[in-house]
Amino acid sequence: MNFYNITIKNKMQAIYLKIFGEPASKANSRRLVARHGKPMFIKSSKALSYATVFKQQCVVSPSQMFTDDVVVTIRIWYASRRPDLDESLILDLLQGVAYENDRQVKEKHIYWMGVDKLNPRSEITVEKIKDS
Repeated sequence: MNFYNITIKNKMQAIYLKIFGEPASKANSRRLVARHGKPMFIKSSKALSYATVFKQQCVVSPSQMFTDDVVVTIRIWYASRRPDLDESLILDLLQGVAYENDRQVKEKHIYWMGVDKLNPRSEITVEKIKDS
């Protein structure tokens, strides 16, 4: 692991990330606001805060971004048992960082790793799908 919690392996075959902080559930993280008199849904303050923390920790060069289809594995430790297991915000935040568009994600493996009150985090692996 390096300073930025990122490891690049085997000529862009995989990107490993460790992001500290508890991800917000995207399904439960929208709030209704009025902007210019029109109703709209925006991310909750928890989701916006997590997005900021994620971007501060996730420093990947654009040249390392995948352009082909990928498989994503995410292991999440929450601070409590209360949150739903929801990787969708993380997948959105990886867009433009690990891959160009989240439509490239053709396979995903999501794991609830338990409760770690002092160190909630996500360990993420993004791998190029091997040619058949």
